[in-house]
Amino acid sequence: MTDEKMALLELIEKSADTDLIREMLGFAAGRVMELEVHACTGAAHGVRDPARQVQRNGHRERGWETRAGRIELQIPRLRRGSYFPSFLEPRRTAEKALTAVIQEAYIQGVSTRAVDDLVKAMGGSGISKSEVSRLVEEIDGRVNAFLSRPLEGEWPYVWIDATYVKAREGGRIVSTATIIAVGVNTDGRREVLGVATGASQAEVFWKGFLRSLADRGLRGVKLVIADDHKGLRAAASKVFHATLQRCRVHWMRSALAHVPTKQRPAVVAMLKTIFAQETATDARAQWNNVADALRERAPKLADLKDDAREDVLAYTAFPKEHWPQIASTNPLERLNGEIKRRTDVVGIFPNAVAIVRLAGALMLEQNDEWAVSRRYMSLESLVVISDAPRVSLPGVAA
Repeated sequence: MTDEKMALLELIEKSADTDLIREMLGFAAGRVMELEVHACTGAAHGVRDPARQVQRNGHRERGWETRAGRIELQIPRLRRGSYFPSFLEPRRTAEKALTAVIQEAYIQGVSTRAVDDLVKAMGGSGISKSEVSRLVEEIDGRVNAFLSRPLEGEWPYVWIDATYVKAREGGRIVSTATIIAVGVNTDGRREVLGVATGASQAEVFWKGFLRSLADRGLRGVKLVIADDHKGLRAAASKVFHATLQRCRVHWMRSALAHVPTKQRPAVVAMLKTIFAQETATDARAQWNNVADALRERAPKLADLKDDAREDVLAYTAFPKEHWPQIASTNPLERLNGEIKRRTDVVGIFPNAVAIVRLAGALMLEQNDEWAVSRRYMSLESLVVISDAPRVSLPGVAA
């Protein structure tokens, strides 16, 4: 779509009644699609023309989320090839990846009637090996270039989280951990650093993953924020000499498993007083007070608190302005939710490569959005830690 058309759509979205806006946007989008399909087919809709290159094949519905609300589009389908509106092009990489995964699963013999219906719903009129190979090659080229790009500058904070999807491996269906790493650099910008699949509890996996990031230029890491994955602590220390911040949200969920159901609201209120403290000293003192108060009521939880204090409160050694972002892996929740939403469509992936293809395409698009958004952290607050020494892990040599 031309810049003039985009500017017109943005202007319409910012003014007038929302219902009228949606009607106008829907009408404009329909006209744009008709013009583009006319160019693809070589003839107007319903017109017999010797110059026609391909026949139309009905429509498929797709929701278009705008600032004025959701608009239901009727996207024309073609008997040969495919058509996708140019004004939705920024989101097309993930759509292509999703299509490629479904089609690859189909060809490799793991399809079901639901998969076939999905292909048709996404506008596919037929599936050929050559078409899948071409589509996969195009997507893999972009995704691999993104996931192997050099990382420049220093990255004081790195968030790592895993979500689990099902894939075929050696004739079995296994739950595969899909790892996402996101970092903030000293310019206050967020970027997706890497995507991988593997055994999330194995130290050898974490070492390999973190070393791959280091080989691409990741440096200056002071804090790794993650759940309590076995092996990640040692790997973070050995590769980056960095502290591991255990996600306090995940820790609280684990801790409450040791508390009777009726007592949980009171225990949650007590635990929250720890994280409401203004200084690191006060937070540790309150942690001890709460642990002592719980020893009779929930002794297992008290023992758990004794072991986890330094992990869960590691974030308090950093600027207070950053505490809300670095105390947990919550900043990755939306990313994981988007991956689950797309992977649930597939159900079972044909292989781990297909998982990385789809997740990598989604992260590529997310990275593009972050590149044009405001800074995630202020430059002033990051200056405080840019020259500060790393915080050593308790009990682990740097």
